[in-house]
Formats: sequence, C-alpha cells, structure tokens
Amino acid sequence: MPLVPQHIKDLRPYKPGKSIEELKRELGLSKIVKLASNENPIGVSPLALQAMHKALTTVNRYPSPDAYELRRALAAKYDVKIENVFTGNGSEGIIAAIMRTFLLDDEEAITSHGSFVTFDVQAQSRGIKVIRTPLKDYRLDLQAMAERITPKTKIIYLANPNNPTGTIFTVSEFQNFIKKVPERVLVILDEAYFEFAHDAPTYPDSMQYRLDNVITLRTFSKAYGLAGVRIGYGFAHEELIANLMKIKLTFEPNTLAQMAAVAAMEDADFLEQTLHNNRIGKQFLYDLFKKVGVQYLESYTNFVTIVFESEKRVNTLFEKLLKEGVIVRPLKSFGLPNCIRVSIGLPEENEFFAQKLKKVL
Repeated sequence: MPLVPQHIKDLRPYKPGKSIEELKRELGLSKIVKLASNENPIGVSPLALQAMHKALTTVNRYPSPDAYELRRALAAKYDVKIENVFTGNGSEGIIAAIMRTFLLDDEEAITSHGSFVTFDVQAQSRGIKVIRTPLKDYRLDLQAMAERITPKTKIIYLANPNNPTGTIFTVSEFQNFIKKVPERVLVILDEAYFEFAHDAPTYPDSMQYRLDNVITLRTFSKAYGLAGVRIGYGFAHEELIANLMKIKLTFEPNTLAQMAAVAAMEDADFLEQTLHNNRIGKQFLYDLFKKVGVQYLESYTNFVTIVFESEKRVNTLFEKLLKEGVIVRPLKSFGLPNCIRVSIGLPEENEFFAQKLKKVL
C-alpha cells in the first residue's frame, strides 16, 4: 500500500501570484506594482489596526474557540441567530471544513470550469470526484450545472461574483436553478466579493434565500483589507453550523483575526473609501482597455479580467509587464489560458499599469 494516496499525488496545489519581494529579487526593480491578488489597495482599517494592537498583549492565550464576539457581531449585522454563523481561516478554511463534515468518499461535487480553484483542491484532497461544467460567455451556467446533478451529487459550489471572471449570475437564473436542486444537496454560495456587487439590481444576495441546504460564504480579505490574517465567515441552517463546529480546527480563527474583524465591521468610512476607490479604478480600467483595443469582462468585483486571442499572447504580455514592474495574473491555472486578471489598485498604481500596458502592447 503506497504511503501517499494516488489522489494526493495527482493533486495540483493552488499557486498564488508572484509577490513583490520575489520580483525584486529576480529583476532588481525599484518600483513594482502588484495587481495580481485582488487585495485591498487602500490598506487596513484604522479601527482594525487598533484592535489588533490591543490584542497583541493577549496572544499568550488561546483564541476564543467559538469566536463568540465575532459571531455575535455578525449575527447582529445580518439579523440572524448566532447559531447560524460560522467563522474560519478565510473562505478556504471554511470550504475545507465543509468537505470534512459533509462529504463521503463515494459522493460527488459540481462546480464550473474557470472558477475558484481552491474548491477543486479541497475536493480532490478528499479524493472526491468533481464534475465541472463549461462557462457560458464567461459566466457560470447554472442550467448546465443543474442538469449534471445525480444521486451521487452532494455539494454544488457557486462563486458569485465569480473569481476569476468577475461576472455574476442573476436573481432569475438562481431562482430557476435552486428549484432543480434536491434538498439533500448542499449549495455553497461563495460571495467573497459581495460588498462590490450587492448594489447591482440583478445580483442575488444569498441571505435572501435562507434555505436549509444553502451555505453562504463571505470574507474580510477583500473589502475589509484583512487578507493577511485570514478571516472568513459563513451563514447556514443551525444544524449545518452545529456539525461544522464539531469539525473545525479548535482555535480557528486566531485572536488577531477575530478582534480585527469585529472592529473592521464598525469602520463604515474605510469601507466606503474602499468602494469609492474601486468604482473610480474600475471605470479607469474600462476606459483604458477600450482605448487600447483590449476585450474586457464587465466586473462586479475589485478586479477586471481581459481576454486575448491566445495563451501565447497572454504569456508574452505577462512577461513583458513583469520586466516593467507590473504583476498581473495569467489565468491558465483557472482554466482560462487566454485571459489575464488585473486587480484594481490605487489611482497612481492604475496609472502606472496603464503606461506599461501601452508600452508593451
């Protein structure tokens, strides 16, 4: 019997984008703009920083195992019971807990090509068969996903808005889809970019569909600027949450993450500053891509995905931009080899990118 199971040997791990430090080492550049990882360019909420600084004196103690204060704050904000709230080390941590809690070895999951690859990694790490449907016009095809449901289907993963395309499915599409999903099938609605999308009139806020088999995932990594401390949260029926609590890592999330998240929710000024910067930056990128003749996808997130005629063209542009000090994200690992994802930065970062893109084109 092999020491390492075959499904682990076959697993391709998630590879994050290049870091600023890595590129500095490789090319010796003095100025580098990173627009690859959908991070908050504004920084961190001052209230969250204060909370983390205060919490530093307590890190000799273990964190609250049930993240009570954070879950209580989230329950109050979203008008649910604390028993309906779950927290974890980012969305990935919660997805991993869901896999461990609800999936049996012979069950299957459904997702889409061109979607968040961490779900695939977590499912495959369990040896679970993953059914993937094609994107339709760079959007999740909910009808195709519903048609792939079988007696073995246990989980369907939907990212809305979708990473890495930035697109959404609509209220009517989701309503038609959910009618076709058996109650025994869990639907994970990953809304990591919720804050950037929820004002769109056609966007289906999953908190309006409190069905027993729907799990909502959200995060503090994007709009709240807390990617580095790894803090995500979810909402679901209390029976699902109770069983997830049995499986989660005992002291997850950490103390700093819990305290920072509670404080960040109170910082309305920081959130509005983030959303304002995103609106201005997104329009700037739209105008830029129109001017230089590059196809882009309408985005409901803090990034814009651009489309080229070939993988070769993407690789050439990516390498040329790196040499100019700009890090963007080619999307081959997401199943979109002809696309590049560009995070929305600060105005000066967007301007720098525009200059370099025009140069390399």
